[in-house]
Amino acid sequence: MNKTLKFILFFVATLVFALLVPNYSKAATMVNDEETLNNEISSADPGATITLQNDITVTKPIVIAKELTIDGNGHNVVGSNEWTSTTGNQTMFTAQLSDAKLTLKNINLKNGPKYGVQSYDGASVTLDNVSITGFKYGAVLANGGNVEVKKLHLGKNGTNENNGIEIDKGAAATNNPSLVMNGILTTESNENVIRPASNGHLTEFTVTNSSTTTNKVVLAGNKVVLTDSNNNVISENTVPDKATANTDIKKLIVTIFTNNITNKITVDSGTKISADLLKSHIKLDENQVIDGFFTDEKFTTAFNFDNPITTDTTVYTKTSAKPETTVPETQPEIEHQEKDETPKTGVENYLGIAILTILLSTISIVSMKKKNK
Repeated sequence: MNKTLKFILFFVATLVFALLVPNYSKAATMVNDEETLNNEISSADPGATITLQNDITVTKPIVIAKELTIDGNGHNVVGSNEWTSTTGNQTMFTAQLSDAKLTLKNINLKNGPKYGVQSYDGASVTLDNVSITGFKYGAVLANGGNVEVKKLHLGKNGTNENNGIEIDKGAAATNNPSLVMNGILTTESNENVIRPASNGHLTEFTVTNSSTTTNKVVLAGNKVVLTDSNNNVISENTVPDKATANTDIKKLIVTIFTNNITNKITVDSGTKISADLLKSHIKLDENQVIDGFFTDEKFTTAFNFDNPITTDTTVYTKTSAKPETTVPETQPEIEHQEKDETPKTGVENYLGIAILTILLSTISIVSMKKKNK
């Protein structure tokens, strides 16, 4: 092998190695306890993925200041009863400052003294197939940072009241918080699912919705509203007076009262609604029918569907029992003897006459013989 060929082979091998080294640094690292998890987070290169091998119990907050993915692989991260606070922070996972881009996926976070996840002052957190339950302050805190929801389930979080995603800005934070809806958000309680904080520090926040998201967060008047795919209102919370909400979608709320049941839907401002639209959001008993829609609970003024909706609106549904239908008495069936429709050829009649004739002739012959004797 000549020197030129050896040089070429050496150059190619060196190039391949150089190209593969970054991939090795971003390869998934498997961990199975709190100490290993913290060590891997500290030593991981930006963009790395850390994958859990089993459930982990943690005893103190985990702070991340780089781009990192933690794949729970379906496992639980559980807060210990013996929890150690770190400089006042008691959140289980905190993405801190603008270099932090934390993705949590396929993971269940359970139990903690404050929040499950926090994005702080310019940091970003993406929640993809994440379940959060059992945290005393709330599930998620957008604290001057960005939170993106791809697939999130919220259990019971909070003490006296439930608290799902809290939008806030700490006294020391320099960035305004934001929320991006890009998928599915389910919750066991409709209380405070999306809640702007009212502590006085929050002055401005932004909410955006992807074109394909199932659940949307919209602004309706002075309320932040979470809706499902059919524009039903899941949760609504008032925006504090000192805060300005920047949203890509603004709606109005139509409240429908039907037999002591309340349904709320969102509609575009300036559009006309229809009776069919309202009916599609109402469930009646089988023996009830809708008689009409009215603007008052005494059903004195019919709702005018020709007027566009320009403000939050309430509609009252009048219902009544279905009229009883009279079932006609069934008449007893009269049995009719089936008519023999077989064509008559006369053969049967001739055969009978012939047999009778033979029989009479036989009797006559026998009688005559007896007389001759």
